[in-house]
Amino acid sequence: MKSTGRLATTLGGLGLIAGALLIATSSRWLPSELPSYPPAREAAEARPASGVAVHDMRPGQPARRIAEDLIAPPPLDVTGIERIEPRPPLGEIGLASPPETPMPQDWRETLLFRPVATSSAVFEAMGRRIVISGTVDIDPDRTCSFGDAVWPCGQRARAAFNAWLRGRALKCVLPPDADRFAIAAPCMLGKQDVGAWLVANGWAMASPTGIYGKAESVARGAEMGIFGPPQ
Repeated sequence: MKSTGRLATTLGGLGLIAGALLIATSSRWLPSELPSYPPAREAAEARPASGVAVHDMRPGQPARRIAEDLIAPPPLDVTGIERIEPRPPLGEIGLASPPETPMPQDWRETLLFRPVATSSAVFEAMGRRIVISGTVDIDPDRTCSFGDAVWPCGQRARAAFNAWLRGRALKCVLPPDADRFAIAAPCMLGKQDVGAWLVANGWAMASPTGIYGKAESVARGAEMGIFGPPQ
C-alpha cells in the first residue's frame, strides 16, 4: 500500500509540472503579447510633411534616418563649371617611360635571305622592307628619255637590281625592331657595297647627303643605266 501511494504522489507531481510548462508555453505566443506595427499607410501619414528627419525605432532594427529631401542630390548648374588642365604629377614614378630608340651603335649586322627588289633601290626579305641608304630610288613607273627615245627606265632598273641579287643573301646593319617599318640601311652582297653598285651602274641616284655623289657623276658621264639609251 505504501508503494502504491508513493507512485501516485510522484505521478501527480509530474502532472502538475507538465501542466505548468504547457501554460507557460501557450502564454508566450498569445497574440496580445506580439509586437504590433502600424500599417504602411498609417506610417506614411505619420511622417512629418516638413521633411524633418525622424528616427525609426522598430524593435530589433538599427535606428536609421529618413529624410526624403536628401535622397536625390540637388540640381547642378553646369554653367558655373570650368574645365581646367590636370595638375602635373607629384613625381616621375607614376609616368610611363618612353620607349628607348635604338642608337646606331646598337644596330647589328643581319643576314636577309631571298631578297626581292620592289624598285631600283628597295627590296623586301624575311618580312622586312629595306631602302638602300645613301641612294635615291627610281620609281618603277618612271620613264626616261635619251635622244628621241622614251623608255621605261624604272622597270628596267628594278629588273637589273633583281638580276644582280639572284636571291642571294644580303648583310644589312639594322636596328632590333626593323621589321616594324621600312628603314634605310647600308647593305653588302659579299664584299660589294650594294648602294655603290646601284649608283655606279646608273640604276639609282645618289642622295645629296650620301657618299655616292662621285659614283653618280661617273655613271652620268658614261651614260649608264637611266642616263643612257634604252636597255
